[in-house]
Amino acid sequence: MEYRILGPVQIGTAGQEDTLGGTKQRTTFAALAVADGRAVCDDYLGRLLWDDRPPATAAAQIHTYASRIRRRLAPGSQLLRSRAGYRLVVGPGAVCDHRRFAEHSRAGLAALRSQQYPLAAEELAAALALWRGEALADTTDLLIDAERPALEEARLEVLEGWVEAELILGRHRQLIPELTRQVTRNPMRERFRALLMTALYRSERQAEAMSLYRDGRRILVDELGVEPGRLLVRTYEAILSGEVRSLMPHQLA
Repeated sequence: MEYRILGPVQIGTAGQEDTLGGTKQRTTFAALAVADGRAVCDDYLGRLLWDDRPPATAAAQIHTYASRIRRRLAPGSQLLRSRAGYRLVVGPGAVCDHRRFAEHSRAGLAALRSQQYPLAAEELAAALALWRGEALADTTDLLIDAERPALEEARLEVLEGWVEAELILGRHRQLIPELTRQVTRNPMRERFRALLMTALYRSERQAEAMSLYRDGRRILVDELGVEPGRLLVRTYEAILSGEVRSLMPHQLA
């Protein structure tokens, strides 16, 4: 059985998808899952479910959501009640997608740092494959605002690492469409821009790489009032000098 929060919140059984019943029940389950075994207090759950206007029956409703979730858990998993609130203990019969993502991410980023590039690409691709859309979909805006940014930042870091490993393995031409999308979506994220500049240069598109740097510098100066960081500047200088064919992206930082 799988507990899924990296996309629509679900409990999956034998290839089937169970989206759980109602936004508040999904929010309660997702808040417990993302807490990774830590207790989530009633007050916090109440804020996630009703903001600052909880009904008089809030505690009873949370108890009902917890009871319904408990009935759906895999054998060996437990939803425990304590004075601090509720705590989800994941048993051996279930897998949390965000925990698997974290495991593959750690292994992949460690492999990247130790220059084991095929292993890094494999592990980071496995981490990214666990995402089925925007994390915590179909839960309350309050939970999304509280938890999605950290999950999304972790995803982007893994995506950057995967692209770097693939680039080192010589797959620069195949990476250009994905990197172009990411630079468009994250125009001030300098590592994506530096990686795209490198991929373009290695694909004999030097003029586009240089233009990409100028566009990035203009955005940073106009929007934030800052000059490009060391990674982007070093990538630009490496393209000018021709070093970028021998330098790896992590060496440009």
